[in-house]
Amino acid sequence: MTERKQGRRSAQAAEETKLLIIKTAAEMFCELGYERVSLRNISERAGVSHSLIRHHFGSKEKIWQSISDNLHVYFLSYMYKLLEEIPSELPSNVILYRFVTMLLAQQLAHPMPIQLIADGVRQGDVLMDYFFDNNGELEKFVNQLVVNCNSDFPLKPINIWEMKWQMMMYAHGAASMKPFILDTWENASEEQCLLNHWQLFNQTMANQLNISPEQMLQPEQLSDILIELPCEWGCDKEEKDSQEAK
Repeated sequence: MTERKQGRRSAQAAEETKLLIIKTAAEMFCELGYERVSLRNISERAGVSHSLIRHHFGSKEKIWQSISDNLHVYFLSYMYKLLEEIPSELPSNVILYRFVTMLLAQQLAHPMPIQLIADGVRQGDVLMDYFFDNNGELEKFVNQLVVNCNSDFPLKPINIWEMKWQMMMYAHGAASMKPFILDTWENASEEQCLLNHWQLFNQTMANQLNISPEQMLQPEQLSDILIELPCEWGCDKEEKDSQEAK
């Protein structure tokens, strides 16, 4: 019995260590870029031995792949939870509108995922091929919402690739060019600037999807339209930090 308990504790400790390594590596990849981070850098910040990182992951690329796997799991969970929050009796164009605008709000509040994706692009085909090869479920999920909308509103079909590109531009622009956002609305707080940035996308999606002013979301702050779903490896770090600061 004692051996079984010790085995469970040992397995739990191993999982906690792996999550710590993933979280630390993700933070460092966002701060410095994948290329500039070594396993030794990760071990020093995480406070675990270099050999232990090798034991759990083997290489830096394997850590990135594990981060990518975790991103897919988190995004898919968030999307399902988000869709549950949107009343199913709404017209399909309103469902799609709410889905993409609320999803962008999540990406603006938690920029780590889009930062990791952008850094993966800079590193070339190996990292991004892995990311997109494992992206089938996410694609199917979003595609079905667009198919439903286009079926109900065939006179003005939505191009899913254009919509995804717009979302990526808005998400990455806010994460990578924050000083310009702050300059654009120079007398506003950072939180208000992100909300103003989101409102630009909100208006664009409303126009594209024929959403009336009465159907549009008008949050006073981004947190009003965020879905609560903790990320166990820290991809929601910025929100947690700001809440702790308060």
